Amino acid sequence: MDVVSMGETMVLFTPDTQGQMRYARNFSSKMAGAETNTLIGLAKLGHKTGWISRVGKDEFGSFVLSAVRAEGVDTSQVTTDKNAPTGIFFKEMLNEKNVRIYYHRKYSAASFLDPSYIKEEYIANTKYLYITGITPALSQSCRDSIFYAIEIAKKHGKKVVFDPNIRRKLWSDEEARKTLLAIAEMADIVLPGINEGEFLFGTEDCEELAELFHNHGVATVIIKRGEKGAYYSASSEKGYVQGFKVEKVVDPVGAGDGFASGVLSGLLDGLTLEKCVQRGCAIGALVTTVSGDIEGLPDREILEAYTELPGSDDVTR
Repeated sequence: MDVVSMGETMVLFTPDTQGQMRYARNFSSKMAGAETNTLIGLAKLGHKTGWISRVGKDEFGSFVLSAVRAEGVDTSQVTTDKNAPTGIFFKEMLNEKNVRIYYHRKYSAASFLDPSYIKEEYIANTKYLYITGITPALSQSCRDSIFYAIEIAKKHGKKVVFDPNIRRKLWSDEEARKTLLAIAEMADIVLPGINEGEFLFGTEDCEELAELFHNHGVATVIIKRGEKGAYYSASSEKGYVQGFKVEKVVDPVGAGDGFASGVLSGLLDGLTLEKCVQRGCAIGALVTTVSGDIEGLPDREILEAYTELPGSDDVTR
């Protein structure tokens, strides 16, 4: 594998109309999860990706497995649980810039993931281990699994890429801050957003945040700045990358996962760090133009057209 990740993927229900969800009568269902969003983004760009997780032995679990597999992600390390359900969540679209998420994932099959489900050789044979701060928030066994996976990656000389992806609804601020900083200290590359950096260190200054992460042992820091782009910092290079202009944001959820897929794809392609970040910004922007977490993730052709031919016709004939 090029990239392996682990975490929960659920079924997402979204009202067909905007506004408060109490007034919704019709919902569409899709599959969504931060880790699989990134893995699917990579798979669409031609990279080999694998997913470690658990789903319920139910119709939602079958849907998730078939959907992830259909996008080209290896699901051989996903187990089913007949006693615990597949998680679900709802996305309330008040308007384009105000989205609220409601989880129904407590005691889900994925929350019972523990180190015994992780095969050492699976991680030993990948190039990058990609993790987020969501999985350790699900349960103590999930937290143990994350640290175990990192230990395996380190043992075999694999790079660890970490997106804090803070979900404050899932645990206390104190517990989150302590755990996420401990994971960051073990990671090679960290991809925080501005708000996550402020949560962890109390500042929104990109250059200051990068130095604080470096002081915690992180070699490469890439800070997401939303529509403004990103800031990157490593021993040999640092700088700002401008974001791609989006005329209309349809759905902002999933943009950070798309950004991560772009950065990882660039690393796998041997690009400079600046070019990796530019690719991340491009994919993050594309994701916001489509409803759904994965529907806007591009293949190579779409990505190249978006980044290299901004003046091209709207219709390809």
